[in-house]
Amino acid sequence: MRGPQKRTVRLERRLRRQATDAETRLWFALRDRRLGGFKFVRQEAIGSYIVDFVCRERKLIIEVDGGQHAENARDRVRDGALTACGYCVLRFWNSDVLSNTDGVLSTILARLEGSEP
Repeated sequence: MRGPQKRTVRLERRLRRQATDAETRLWFALRDRRLGGFKFVRQEAIGSYIVDFVCRERKLIIEVDGGQHAENARDRVRDGALTACGYCVLRFWNSDVLSNTDGVLSTILARLEGSEP
């Protein structure tokens, strides 16, 4: 089948409209190549998963998680599948994004530029 699947596109759009406060804050810092000139998109389908943010150029996925993701076995499986596709997955807690946005952005930028934080 060519082109995007309608069901996936509907889900991506719904997730964009229902973004958490942390996702919204991070998106405003990432959009329009604001972070180091790197392009990010949000709520993008990769394989059978929809990720919060992805820089396709650097194959970097950013996930912003709430408390329901603590010790979640499905997240480990998901991260393994995305890593097998060649992506690096960075996860941040909602509270970290809201209270330490600059630190989160520094960590992301360091990974994008190839140096570890």
